[in-house]
Amino acid sequence: MTTHGGFEPVFCTIVPPHVLDKLSQAEDPALAGPARRTLQRDAFERTQRRLTTVLGASAVASVADGEPQRTVHDARHGTDLPGHKVRGEGDKPGKDATVNRAYAGLGATFELLLTAYQRDSIDGNGLPLDATVHYDRDYNNAFWNGEQMVFGDGDGEIFLDFTIPIDVIGHELVHGVTQYTANLTYFGQPGALNESVSDVFGALIKQYTLGQTAAEADWLIGAGLLAPRVTGVALRSMKEPGTAYDDDVLGKDPQPATMDDFVRTGRDNGGVHINSGIPNHAFYLAATALGGHAWERAGQVWYDVLTGGELKEQAMFTDFATLTVKAARERFGDGEELDAVSKAWEQVGVRTL
Repeated sequence: MTTHGGFEPVFCTIVPPHVLDKLSQAEDPALAGPARRTLQRDAFERTQRRLTTVLGASAVASVADGEPQRTVHDARHGTDLPGHKVRGEGDKPGKDATVNRAYAGLGATFELLLTAYQRDSIDGNGLPLDATVHYDRDYNNAFWNGEQMVFGDGDGEIFLDFTIPIDVIGHELVHGVTQYTANLTYFGQPGALNESVSDVFGALIKQYTLGQTAAEADWLIGAGLLAPRVTGVALRSMKEPGTAYDDDVLGKDPQPATMDDFVRTGRDNGGVHINSGIPNHAFYLAATALGGHAWERAGQVWYDVLTGGELKEQAMFTDFATLTVKAARERFGDGEELDAVSKAWEQVGVRTL
């Protein structure tokens, strides 16, 4: 494992800006209003993240003991972080289902990292896991701000409570793992890899929690998050990128599945939430080709690359793919794992060196 002493934490949200941009243009003010306020709040938090990076964040003590240290706070629909402490490690569940889901999601992420990859929390050294729920009013997002998780309740019209999908919780926390390891730059292809890694391990956390094999999993990111009125099943599909939603208000899922449809754009940090569909699809293809529990072989290869020290901050898709082939060979030899990983990248049009 490697950690970058000069890492620069980024502000990462589960709902892409292009989705909120589209929603903010809706004729119905009940839909457009929350989206616009969410975009404004995200812009503010993004600026705060940059300021914190420049000034230096307060140190958080980590103790590697193999046990989670979870704390859930309630913002009470305000925006001051972390808010009021409502549940600490070992406390019994309360009446607030959102608090309980956040607590369980933090635990599930910790458990997969420790059990499957012998990683003690997201920094590898027992970092306490903090979360804040009931953030702002009608806030249509969840984010990792470099120090903690934050969940909105959604507007009830397009998005529901952001603690409902456990993979959303896992996705955001894994941005922390990336922050403490490869620290992939949050723009263009490196940024799309950053997003994809979070989708991959978010999906694995859900599968691990449900005890699912690769064949049994739905490979959806954010299933259960969209309100009933939305024509869609999730935020993203790793199995079929570009098919997660096709809605009059949200528009159509823009994710490509292969390099043939790679999207060139200056928005969304160079399309980090869009082109992530390509490495997402590669992982799905590798995992389903291998079968069984995806966290055991395909997931292990991806984890080895993320934490192995060779993945550069500016890595492109080809760089990442090449390292997965190398990692598959080093860990499993010249067998079906190597074949599955190599063919997956070939199928999505990413060459390996």
